[in-house]
Amino acid sequence: MSKSKLPTTSSKTEIDKFLQQVAKTPVVKEAGERGRIIFAMDATASRQPTWDRACKIQGDMFLQTEALGGLEIQLCFYRGYSEFNFSPWYSVAGDLLKRMTGVFCLGGLTQIRKVLRHAIKETKKKKVHALIFVGDCVEEQVDALSHLAGQLGVLNVPIFAFHEGRDPRAAQAFAQMAQLSGGACCPFDASSASQLKQLLSAVAVYAAGGRPALEHYSKGKDGPIALLTQQLSKG
Repeated sequence: MSKSKLPTTSSKTEIDKFLQQVAKTPVVKEAGERGRIIFAMDATASRQPTWDRACKIQGDMFLQTEALGGLEIQLCFYRGYSEFNFSPWYSVAGDLLKRMTGVFCLGGLTQIRKVLRHAIKETKKKKVHALIFVGDCVEEQVDALSHLAGQLGVLNVPIFAFHEGRDPRAAQAFAQMAQLSGGACCPFDASSASQLKQLLSAVAVYAAGGRPALEHYSKGKDGPIALLTQQLSKG
């Protein structure tokens, strides 16, 4: 488990690269269907500050997609000694927030393989439009994770990975997972809570309504959201 402190900033190049990758990601969604996102988090001990921030972010993700027919989100996390949990699918922000705020973090090793296997299983039951993962460390075989990420790519389930800290092995693994799934990877730093909120909301809007919905959502906004929309317009 990584003990490194969060960096203070993410470089513009890294953010731009993430947005460019999101812009290339197709949305495979039937008309009238709700966007479905698995929100997966490392809930080991070092993750508590990010977990608290994520609770606040979730509500906004729901609000931004209500006009598009709504969004369904499933919480997925691992912690402690081989403990892996996933929630029901929630379409009401308050229900999910109650579940999240009842979770506390415990020390333990990463279990990203279980997250990816679960996402594969869920989308075979009913289409999942994206997997969002927030973590800081990888203590598993990268080849095994890459293989599962490739399977998600075949199923058109992109991984949007947010990397906290600067662990080089984790950075490489997350980038490979995102690339093989057709998703994108972006660093997450101590000053980027607001930025992460914008990016996650954009992914949610994109999953729920595709490019037109994101273009409408971006009107009047600058920064990462505006850049994302510009990249989509070029795609």
